[in-house]
Amino acid sequence: MAAGYADLLRTRHAARLLAGTLVGRLPNATAALAVVLFVRAEGGSYALAGALSAVYGVCNAIGQPLLGRAVDLYGQPRVMLPGAVLSALGMALLAAVGLDVLWLAYAAMVIAGFFTPPLEGGLRALWPGVLKRADRVHAAYALDAVAQEVMFAVGPLLVTLCVAAWSEGAALLVINLLGVLGALSVVVSEPSRQWRSGPREAHWLGALRSAGMRVLIGAFFFVGLALGSIAVAAVAYAEERGGGTVISSWLLSALGVGALIGGLGYGAREWPGRPESRLRLLIGLLALGYLPLVLVPGVAGMTVLTGVAGVFLAPALACAFVVVDRHAPRGTVTEAFSWLVTTFGVGSAVGASVVGPAVEGGGAVAGFAVAGAGGIAALLVLLSTKRFLGDPVLRTADAAPAENDRNGAVEPGFRAGRQA
Repeated sequence: MAAGYADLLRTRHAARLLAGTLVGRLPNATAALAVVLFVRAEGGSYALAGALSAVYGVCNAIGQPLLGRAVDLYGQPRVMLPGAVLSALGMALLAAVGLDVLWLAYAAMVIAGFFTPPLEGGLRALWPGVLKRADRVHAAYALDAVAQEVMFAVGPLLVTLCVAAWSEGAALLVINLLGVLGALSVVVSEPSRQWRSGPREAHWLGALRSAGMRVLIGAFFFVGLALGSIAVAAVAYAEERGGGTVISSWLLSALGVGALIGGLGYGAREWPGRPESRLRLLIGLLALGYLPLVLVPGVAGMTVLTGVAGVFLAPALACAFVVVDRHAPRGTVTEAFSWLVTTFGVGSAVGASVVGPAVEGGGAVAGFAVAGAGGIAALLVLLSTKRFLGDPVLRTADAAPAENDRNGAVEPGFRAGRQA
């Protein structure tokens, strides 16, 4: 397994693109924590901190697919680097004006959220051209999903270290400067400069005109909802056990370790059959892993259960990336990936808000029940819409090769000429 991933990362440009993308996404991964810490240091309330974070999140959800569409139209460097700079300037504006002029603070969040560059979708659009073999691309999707878990664990630690060494305002500036440098590292690379989206049909729906894409978005909204609810339910469980934040940290770390193990294992081998069928199986296993959480056993048992619950998350995401690659309309690949990322994030935010009343009424058991319900809902979406996630429409023999498969690589189970 390690040798396979090492071979992948030794491919020219691969390690640089992965590292640059992860560093470039640090501001997005740490925004909620960094903003809350800054607002509290400035004397603001938790309500204000939550409102500013919510504005950032909503604008980010709006901006990601729109900027993804712009990337498909104009290329990565023209969109991603200016977006990263503008987003960083938004955070710098917040650090400079503080909370003295509230409308400026909200405007800063609008700018920072909306202009966050779609680096995640952009990287997945680059992988086929860089790695040139379908098996390597699918391993890269799995490695990317695993790297997200590492980034969301390391990012908050970096914010905390910056606050301890300097201040909350400095943390905002340092993290966003790193984000700009990460984006710069990506867009000056040869694959990013040379990448061009395939010709696209003008349509106001863009990537969403694909029925398969709409199904994926519906399913992963509920996957995100389940994950967001687990984070809150874990805190409620810790309070019930009298362990404070330590127990909740154990549970969430176990969830991340499970995803890490599952993602690495999934990407280490080739999988036969159609990815759409495999995705339904993985989502089913994911939902099955969430259901035992309502048993809320002792801390050791709960840690094991949360670890098992995380095992199929990264494989489900990696498989979903392959399905997106197959069903995204030509010329919309970055936008399509950005839609999936955005929907997952929105679902997570909704889950965190919905689970609150459930925990108030029924404790941690009710909170984990919300996660189980989210997993089941995602599975039901996929099962009830199987006809929309069939093989992509057959292209004519003289059609131009898709930008996501320019080398003609065929995944096990793919039929030549049917890639998105």
